[in-house]
Amino acid sequence: MSRTNTAQGRTRSAVDGGANRWVVLVVLCVSLLLVALDATILHVAVPSLTEDLRPSSTALLWIVDAYPLVCASLLILFGTLGDRVGRRRILLLGYALFGIASAVAALATEPAVLIGARALLGVGGAMIMPATLSILRTVFPDRRERATAIGVWTATAAIGAATGPVLGGFLVENYWWGSVFLINIPLMALILPLGRRLLPESKGAADGPWDVLGALMAAAGVLGCVLGVKRAGAGDPLLALPTAGPLLLGAALLVLFVRRQKRRPHPLIDLRLFSRAAFTTSVGCIVIGMLALVGLELIAVQYLQLVLGLSPLETGLRLLPLTFAAMAAGATGSYTLRRVGPRRMVGWGFVLTAAAVLLLTLMGQHDRPLLLTVGFVLLGFGLQTTLFSAYESMLSEAPQHSAGGAAAIGETSYQLGAGMGIALLGSVMNAAYAPGLASVPGVPAEASRAAANSLGEAYKVADQLGGTAGEALHQAARHSFVTGLHVTLCVSAGLLLVGALMARRLPEIMECPVDPEAAFDAREARRARPAPEGPDRDAAEPAGSAGSPETAPTAPAELPGASEGHGAAERPGSPGAAGPRVPATREAIEPAGSGRPAH
Repeated sequence: MSRTNTAQGRTRSAVDGGANRWVVLVVLCVSLLLVALDATILHVAVPSLTEDLRPSSTALLWIVDAYPLVCASLLILFGTLGDRVGRRRILLLGYALFGIASAVAALATEPAVLIGARALLGVGGAMIMPATLSILRTVFPDRRERATAIGVWTATAAIGAATGPVLGGFLVENYWWGSVFLINIPLMALILPLGRRLLPESKGAADGPWDVLGALMAAAGVLGCVLGVKRAGAGDPLLALPTAGPLLLGAALLVLFVRRQKRRPHPLIDLRLFSRAAFTTSVGCIVIGMLALVGLELIAVQYLQLVLGLSPLETGLRLLPLTFAAMAAGATGSYTLRRVGPRRMVGWGFVLTAAAVLLLTLMGQHDRPLLLTVGFVLLGFGLQTTLFSAYESMLSEAPQHSAGGAAAIGETSYQLGAGMGIALLGSVMNAAYAPGLASVPGVPAEASRAAANSLGEAYKVADQLGGTAGEALHQAARHSFVTGLHVTLCVSAGLLLVGALMARRLPEIMECPVDPEAAFDAREARRARPAPEGPDRDAAEPAGSAGSPETAPTAPAELPGASEGHGAAERPGSPGAAGPRVPATREAIEPAGSGRPAH
């Protein structure tokens, strides 16, 4: 119990003595924006980069994948390290490393140098991403304010991911490919001193040594799983050694990591979190949400460029409605969550996204701008609503002393979902696309097999053939791609509806304990205590006791000091240790005798 109280006291002193928490949120969002931009901004620069550096196909694959692979594998390592040595310290080191790696990448003249720079960017990103979320969890102890902050945070991530192709297209068309990295340097030069001055330091539990071996096992396990998933998404056979080997090795290491954490008295990650249905369900919803988003975005970009013939910049502009809708969902997410609760918000967010995906099946071989705009708006709003509520529920289930580990779990699930989306939906797309090119009149079998690899490859083969056969292959490839797109959208809609069913395990209302730390410890103490048998059971759990959260007394959460002062006086083990749960509704927070009528 002293561990939790110490961490809580350290957090409060950091927040009370530091900068205004909303200024802190701005700094955190700017840093997240840079990391999210770098994840997508390179995609439109690949043709220019390939022409300049002449990398091999393998080197080009590593140039693109080194950043997400390294970043995903190190999230747990740096998230838990930040809990021990200080989240602000890890974040500032990440800023510095990110700026240095950006300069090296921008000036690279060899593929190997660019691959190394991209790997260093991944290390910097792994330092920044969980630190921003865990500091946010610490700076905003009140759940209502934290929900607003998470809405801004998730909207910022969506803005960065969607703005990357637009900004990258503009820079590549007007400058050179290295400029997509160079823009990071002045921003990092600005945010590093600002972060050092404004961000409060916070730590979690410091009991026992940091489990270095466990952190490396987690990093290697996640790396193996993500690498295997990415190879499967690139079209490699699932049972082939380059795909199955990393997957099996990564899964085995993660199993050993979990067993190791269960045996250790001071684990890296508090595995009790996964015994909470809300936490586990939130993580699963993040995976499904990212699986749908990244897979659909990849296919949508190919459709806009290869079927409709839009330029990279025009493609990025067509995706902007999705970004604006995500911003709107983030801005209104806190209000919506208080009114409808996590269960309905996540569930209906998935349903709205599935409806948007099914609407997009009306896309054909000709441009329909209005349909695409409406579909992207619904898709962005629905999916961002889901991700916002899932992240908020996940963080609210984690105590402050393990915020870094919880944030790392959320970000790792984010990355795994993205990789699985490319692999799964890409495989569905390829399976539906290839059969349409098996017997095109006048096209040799060898040319048909080459064209079945991708739509871009089909266009190259069609140009080489020329004449009537080339035109027939070109039309057949377009038609097969649109057919595969429709099949993939239907599969994606089905996965989203599965997510809507999963959301039924989330809490129905947004509960706000007066003292979240004491409430978490009290819940775990009740879970560990054996339930009384027979007639003593009723006597052991009197009505209104801490063991019955459903009947716990409520307090006016809006009163001054309700989120800190009152909770600090109720130590774990006292009658009020579980913390009064306050539903975030007007009826619950209205003080008695206020004169305002009930609703």
